[in-house]
Amino acid sequence: MVVVTIPEAKIRDLAKDLFTGVPADVVVIDTGNYYPRERDGRISEIEAGLTESCWVQQQLGRVVIKAFNNIYAQHLMEYGRPPGSPGRIALPVAGDDAHAKETVIRLVNELGFDAVDAGGRDAWRQQPGTPVYTADFEADGVRHALAEASKVRTPKWQATDKSPGTFANPA
Repeated sequence: MVVVTIPEAKIRDLAKDLFTGVPADVVVIDTGNYYPRERDGRISEIEAGLTESCWVQQQLGRVVIKAFNNIYAQHLMEYGRPPGSPGRIALPVAGDDAHAKETVIRLVNELGFDAVDAGGRDAWRQQPGTPVYTADFEADGVRHALAEASKVRTPKWQATDKSPGTFANPA
């Protein structure tokens, strides 16, 4: 398993042969988010409607599973609970490869969270600005939030002519 957890815009700077010699069945998890105003600047393909995870797949040349991108790192560290615990937080997991997705679902469970299958190319449902983003819901709440998501990025999550700024002063 490979977990890609770097700023979205830096993905394109990774070596093009990064996965040379890595078996095709190695699962790649994309935990990133696109922050055009704060950090990443304009990524034209994403601004034009390509989902973040599809863009990452294109850059890496590997299928990715989108997970862990909707939860604060501190919550990931502190809020894991045993299966069946009341209030156990759920995390969406999206991707086209059923085997890889099942592997990530098992990992989510082992880390103390319920996993909700968020579909294949529907990773946009868990990107910044959607109802599930940074919301600590149980499984039913995650399903509801995913269903309520809009693929259209709100202005807060779109690049501007001045992008990027900083997290303190978004452009």
